[in-house]
Amino acid sequence: MTINRRQMLGAMVASTAGLVAAPRVFAAPNCGEAPALLPQALAALDHHAARIANRDVIGIVNFAAHSRLPRMQLVDVAGGRVIDTMLVSHGRGSDPANVGWPERFSNRHGSEASSRGAYLTSDAYIGKHGRSRRLIGLDAENNAALARNIVIHAADYVSPAMAQAQGRIGRSQGCFAVSQADLLPLLTRLGPGRLLYAWKDAPA
Repeated sequence: MTINRRQMLGAMVASTAGLVAAPRVFAAPNCGEAPALLPQALAALDHHAARIANRDVIGIVNFAAHSRLPRMQLVDVAGGRVIDTMLVSHGRGSDPANVGWPERFSNRHGSEASSRGAYLTSDAYIGKHGRSRRLIGLDAENNAALARNIVIHAADYVSPAMAQAQGRIGRSQGCFAVSQADLLPLLTRLGPGRLLYAWKDAPA
């Protein structure tokens, strides 16, 4: 049986309503399960359809989760299922106390904070962090991403060993830093012209 995107979106909204109500209660989905932010990410995919050429795989970062958890998911859009999960950093400006919870977000130059919203993946390049991928912010909350050099890259301060030993991973300057082991698979699967969606609801 073929399930269209509208039906899948409705099902995801219904099944994740309880999770959205409690943002600090988070367990990273196993491969095959649907992440809590999938309905929002699919809505962003539709909203920015004119900018996003490739709609097979999307990346989702749930900043409501602690940094010790694999809070970045790659999702097969057609199947609505997670195909990979990994650790990902947030910016030091989002977590000045370095407790592992991002509490504030900024689109401002020099903030060293993460930004929420939809990103378009752009070209890969070799820079000061090695192989990286540029990101273009598509929303008002992250539209300075390209000028701020917010990219996907690998960092030694992101690893399962660090998450286990310290109870958290390190912080970036606003970039989406992943482990060295995860970088190449991530850059390959989340190639140019795709959606990366990052979110955490603002405090009430």
